[in-house]
Amino acid sequence: MLGGPSPPMPEVNLTVEFAFRLATVEDVPVILRCIRGLADYERLPHDCVATEDLLRQSLFGADPAAEVVLAFAGDQPAGFALWFRSYSTFLARPGIYLEDLFVFPEYRSLGLGRSLLRRLAQTAVERGYGRLEWAVLDWNEDAIRFYQSLGAVAMIDWTTYRVTDGALATLAAGEANNQ
Repeated sequence: MLGGPSPPMPEVNLTVEFAFRLATVEDVPVILRCIRGLADYERLPHDCVATEDLLRQSLFGADPAAEVVLAFAGDQPAGFALWFRSYSTFLARPGIYLEDLFVFPEYRSLGLGRSLLRRLAQTAVERGYGRLEWAVLDWNEDAIRFYQSLGAVAMIDWTTYRVTDGALATLAAGEANNQ
């Protein structure tokens, strides 16, 4: 061997214990931190206009739009899953649409993403929902491999469409192009 034996590898603690709970209004700063971390990871920080006030209104106001499961390593936020109830006409049952799942970099590769998805799957089963679904960016090959390892199947025959901003206002006003 050139240069002699390799130095011993430092021990890595791969047995982090995670705790999970539904978010409350007091968790809004943590939720926003997760959202901003996700926006940075997805290379979309310029699209992130979420604020604490907007999150308080939309998640904990009179008509909550979504639910959030937070993950903690001790007292440190480790990640989150934000989801809302969807509906399948073919199944005639609700489902869970996972809008966002994010794990802070220091907690990746420790099984936390799998645990968060397991929590959502348990919620779906407990509530009698028919499915759990989500979208993934085409370039995110690590996430795609991870989701496939869980048995998730890409819906390649479906293309997501979105109407936002000016196009949304135009459509609402009945002024969309007639084709």
